[in-house]
Amino acid sequence: MRIAQISPLFEAVPPKLYGGTERVVYSLTEELVAMGHDVTLFASGDSITSATLAPMRERALRLDPSVKDWVALYHRMIELIYRRKDEFDVLHFHIDYFPLSLFSRQNVPFLTTLHGRLDLPEFVEVYNTFRDAPFVSISDSQRAPVPNLNWVRTVLHGMPADLLMPRQVKQEYAAFLGRVSPEKGVGNAIRIAARAGLKLKIAAKVDNADKEYYDSEIKPLIEGNPNVEFVGEINDQQKPAFLSGAHAVIFAIDWPEPFGLVMIEAMACGTPVIAYRAGSVPEVIDDGVSGFIVSGEDEAVAALKRVDQLDRATVRATFDRRWTSRRMAEDYVEVYQELAQPMRRLRAVAG
Repeated sequence: MRIAQISPLFEAVPPKLYGGTERVVYSLTEELVAMGHDVTLFASGDSITSATLAPMRERALRLDPSVKDWVALYHRMIELIYRRKDEFDVLHFHIDYFPLSLFSRQNVPFLTTLHGRLDLPEFVEVYNTFRDAPFVSISDSQRAPVPNLNWVRTVLHGMPADLLMPRQVKQEYAAFLGRVSPEKGVGNAIRIAARAGLKLKIAAKVDNADKEYYDSEIKPLIEGNPNVEFVGEINDQQKPAFLSGAHAVIFAIDWPEPFGLVMIEAMACGTPVIAYRAGSVPEVIDDGVSGFIVSGEDEAVAALKRVDQLDRATVRATFDRRWTSRRMAEDYVEVYQELAQPMRRLRAVAG
């Protein structure tokens, strides 16, 4: 199939460090190419891909402080893609609501995977305005705020099978991986590790929007605390050693996260996850196999004290069974074919 993948412009594909959606787009794009599809990736020009790259600007927005109005760049991108739409059998958007108005008024099959939270009132309003457009959710739980959209499928994320592999190292700490923000629960992780008698290593990004929170709420918990180490942002090359050296990853979120890539990154390294029962967690963690699902701090502390009972080889085997990018790509190809089939029949009749 001729497939267009349309990525956000905030990070390169793949992201240099933190970046969830762009990381998923990269894994999906590379797998589709490996499966023999003709893929064009619309992304920032500093992206690296086996597909045909269609650069929408020279570099990712995160690396360009000169940009004052990123929305203007997205409107330009949408128009440029529209002018090329007939080159593709299907267009796959990963940029929220931006394509919905224009692409709902044309005939090339398209879909939008929604990667973020949907529980804000303005999101409910805008998506319900385009409820007939085809949407893919990244977990069933994500759909709750807007259940009546045209949900064509849930496709859970995946990642390359060989990107992160277990390392034969001693487990000496609990780990937090991701981004420092109130909803990510890094404060919860610090308290849980302390109560369980374990050192905590934090490998996390601090966005400008969250710097005040970090300075006022998290930094005081770290400074002068020999049992908490703030590592900072890490890349994929650093993750295997970091995750393999952890007894467990603590995923004590305070919001209904639609999908936490951190969970499957940990599993890829054979590291169990202790996660609060929220959002997609019950759809991702096999309780008692790849980690423990808990309801609050007390249960998390108890789970952390017995997490070494879980077999790390089984955790990795669970990743291989459920969380590879090949499985994700195969799921998406089924969606593409379903969407493209009516158009193929129409073209055959017209021809």
